[in-house]
Amino acid sequence: MTYAELVQKIRDYCEVDANVFTSTIVDGFLSDTEFRLLRDVDSDNNRQYAQADIIAGQRFVSTPLINNQTLIIRSCQITNSTGGADNSDRYFLDFRDTSFMSEYDPTGVQGLPRYYSYWDENTIVVAPTPNINYNMQINYILKPEGLSSSNTTTYLSTEFPNGLLYACLVEAFGFLKGPADMITYYEGKYQQALQGFTIEQMGRRRTDEFQTGVPKVGKQK
Repeated sequence: MTYAELVQKIRDYCEVDANVFTSTIVDGFLSDTEFRLLRDVDSDNNRQYAQADIIAGQRFVSTPLINNQTLIIRSCQITNSTGGADNSDRYFLDFRDTSFMSEYDPTGVQGLPRYYSYWDENTIVVAPTPNINYNMQINYILKPEGLSSSNTTTYLSTEFPNGLLYACLVEAFGFLKGPADMITYYEGKYQQALQGFTIEQMGRRRTDEFQTGVPKVGKQK
């Protein structure tokens, strides 16, 4: 589905014309919807990986991510960077909010990091404070260029067109202060489409893992 097709469908479903839903208004719906979808849809298309160094005695980790392009961090895992028997083991960190981090590690007790949280857009904080140097791999979602009159198709508009449309209609009927049952209806249609797309993504991953193999991950300790 192209940008022009989506815009026309939104107007048609809401029974309004370009005088009511101007391009600026529709682009606002679309921007909000894409932001929602990129958080809701666990798509492999926008997954990226980056490496960062965790220094012994320092809780804060600078993330080598692209400013204003990183939408959300999906996971963080660490490996021992000092060598030895544990060097091949990977440990996934659990996400916690900053309040938990402060209460869990108020005095900076050192050990194997088990948790992470966002500090600011360029920094992650870990706890406990690292006792040695570690390497961190960050799995994140890169925010792609959105659908627009100059970028007429995107991954979502091609692979998830119904979900994109239904989520836009939720925004559109909300803007019009339309009947609550219409908003509920299209929200339900969106959730149904999202469930189907998620299952499809999981199937693709299983196929890829079968064909290429999955790297072994060290057990949690």
